[in-house]
Formats: sequence, structure tokens, C-alpha cells
Amino acid sequence: MELSTADSVDEALDELSRRGERCRVLAGGTDVMIQLARREIAPEHLLHVERLGELRAVETDGSTRLGALVTHRDLAVGRLGPGYAAVAESAATVGGLQTQVVGTIGGNVCNASPAADTLPALLVHDAEVTLRSVRGSRTVPLAEFVVGRRVTTRAPDELLTTITLSRPAPRTGDVYLKVGRRSAMEVAIVGLAARLTFDGTGVVTDARIAVASVGPRPLRSVGAETALVGGTGDAESVHAAAKALLQDVDPIDDVRGTADYRRRVIPGLLGRAVRVCAQRAEG
Repeated sequence: MELSTADSVDEALDELSRRGERCRVLAGGTDVMIQLARREIAPEHLLHVERLGELRAVETDGSTRLGALVTHRDLAVGRLGPGYAAVAESAATVGGLQTQVVGTIGGNVCNASPAADTLPALLVHDAEVTLRSVRGSRTVPLAEFVVGRRVTTRAPDELLTTITLSRPAPRTGDVYLKVGRRSAMEVAIVGLAARLTFDGTGVVTDARIAVASVGPRPLRSVGAETALVGGTGDAESVHAAAKALLQDVDPIDDVRGTADYRRRVIPGLLGRAVRVCAQRAEG
């Protein structure tokens, strides 16, 4: 296996154009190196992109744009600013401090794990990913980019460069909650992100609910969102939303928990998320 390092985005795109499926992009390496050690992947070539400083930028004029090499630690300490608590909280649960310091948001997205903590938080903020190649660039909603367990629509010659998030409206609160066997360095049994916007009377005018580790890919629940809009986060609307959310998920039994356990914790997790969003929207 060969290793090369790109010193510019154009150089990286040229390399990907030449090598295609034989090449694997390497940034922080927190996923790739484990997969190599387990022999889950066997690329002929690794393309190291960590030197591409332009992919570490964060811009907040209008929409919020972050480069693919922004680290989990950058996000966990609030580099995106107010309005993105869910993103910060999800990034803070990714592994330990060592993983967060080197692991990148672009790598987490492209790894497309069903249990990825950051994906639900990005989904509730209408995340879109921009991919570049020597053929040009394209922007795709994150919900359409991740299509299955470790499967995305990225072409072999494309590099994910930017993630764009929508700006939350006033009176909006968001949160990421995670159920695991312990409080840190644990893959989620269930992960849930919520973003709710309220009017001046406390009625929900917009709702985003996304979950991870309960299906082949993280997803938003339109049914749950619809059930919450028009209510006040009361028990009746939360119950209806939880019922709709349970219809959207397809959990499995694994070493971390059973499908039945995952279904049982979802209603309580959703209710807690709604309460936190309401409190943060007031603040």
C-alpha cells in the first residue's frame, strides 16, 4: 500500500482522478486506521489530506459553512457559535479527547456509520455537503448523501470539502442526547437530535427530529416533526411524535443493546429533548 500527501485541494483532486477506487482519503484516521487494522478495507493507496488548511475554515455569514477538516474538538468547544448546541454536544461524545482532537467532521460523515453521533445533529440543521472533483462540484443534502451503512453517494474521484448548515430562527432550541452503556467513549445505543422553533406563545412552529443507531443510517423523522408542530411540547404531542418516530426506525439486536430496548428508550429520550429545546429557546 502506498501513501501520498496532498498540499492543495487541486493536488488532491488530481490524485483522486488518477487513482479512483484504488485510493482511500485519510484525514485524522480515527476510522480508516481501525478499518485497516481489522482488514475491513484494503486500498492500494492512501491520500493524506490533513495539510489542506483551507478545509479547516468556519464561516458564519448567512448560512454556516465548515470545512471537512474541522475537528470534533473544534465543534465540541463551540466554534460554530450559538444556535448549534446539538452539533457541539454530538461532537463532544465522539470517542475520547484524543479522537476528538484529530478526528474530522468530513471523515465522520463519509464513514457513514449508522451510529454516527454527529449525523443526527447535522441533519436537524439541514446539512448539505459539497463535493469537488476535476469534473466540477456538486452540493447534496446530507439526507441524500448517506444512503446506507458505510455507503454514500460520493464518487471515487470526489473529495468532500464543505458542510453547510442552515441558520436557526429566533426562539429556537436544539439538543443532542445519547444513550450508551457508559457516559463517555461509547458507541450510541440510541442517539437523538432535535431542533424546535417556538412562537411568542410557546407553540412549536418548526420541528426537526433525527436519530442514529436505530437503522441502517441516521435519519430524520418527518412524522415526528409533523406531530410536534402546532403543539406546545405537551405530553399529547410528544406521545404522538414518539409513536410516529417508532414507525420510522428499524433497530437491530447487537452487542450494545436489543432492538426492543432501543424502542423502549426512544419515547423518553424524545420527551427529554423537547423539554431541553423549549428551555433553550426561552433562553
